[in-house]
Amino acid sequence: MRVKCVICDAIHELPSDLPLAKKLRNRPIHTFMCPACTDRVAENTQKRIETGKFRFFRTSSKFDEEF
Repeated sequence: MRVKCVICDAIHELPSDLPLAKKLRNRPIHTFMCPACTDRVAENTQKRIETGKFRFFRTSSKFDEEF
C-alpha cells in the first residue's frame, strides 16, 4: 500500500497486511506520518515541554501539574 506523509509529502510503501495499513484503509480520518517526521515532532514537543511555557490542552489539571 502506498501512503503519503502529511508533513513532508514523501511517498512510502507499507505492506498491506500491517494493522496500520488496515487502519488507514478503513478509516480515512487517520493520517500517516513517516518515522522521520514523527521523531522530529516528538523532539520539538519535548523541547517545548522543557521550556516550562508549554501547556497541554484537553487534559486535567492534575496531569499538567505532573509535568
